[in-house]
Amino acid sequence: MQVKAMLITTATIAMQVAMASAQNAIPTPKSPPAALVISGQIAISGNATPFLIHHLPVSSFPALPLSVQDELNKRGCAIPQTYEAHRPENVIHADFEGRGATDWAVLCAAQGTVLLLVFFAGGSQPPVVLASAPETERLQAHDRSGVLGFNWGIDPASPGQIADMQLGMTPRPPRLDHDSLADTIVEHKTVYHFYAKSAWTLVKLPD
Repeated sequence: MQVKAMLITTATIAMQVAMASAQNAIPTPKSPPAALVISGQIAISGNATPFLIHHLPVSSFPALPLSVQDELNKRGCAIPQTYEAHRPENVIHADFEGRGATDWAVLCAAQGTVLLLVFFAGGSQPPVVLASAPETERLQAHDRSGVLGFNWGIDPASPGQIADMQLGMTPRPPRLDHDSLADTIVEHKTVYHFYAKSAWTLVKLPD
């Protein structure tokens, strides 16, 4: 009987130790979705020039509304990253429609083409295609390796940011009342799309 009692006690202690270890264990963080890398060559001035483009899956942007994620996945979208990216980019949100709602803009790469999609009202409506281009037309050299990288980036721009850029213009444009969409070729040029009265226009800036 004593032997049996000792065995039961030992088993109980072992179970308690195992439970305590499980409770105190540090959970292993989930690995972020792996980047999708596209590489190849394009002809520039008759020479084969290598390029490298990093993409992220839609799942890398969990803040996206489910309706937006579903639409992007239906289109087979991956999110292209600029060559200077240090964190996930090219998925943004702001008040583009001017109704105080959260709108989203996304660069979607699928089948060799990149679309700039805008989802009004959190994706409750079909997206608007604001711009598009073959992905290989959005490449440029950026370091001594000569390997081309993706150069298209998007960001939100507040009315205050636009007003600061319009300082000195005569006559000075009226201050905008909601956000614009900054559309950038890295290290070259940025244009600002503004939505009002059911149409997109480009914001006027100093020459």
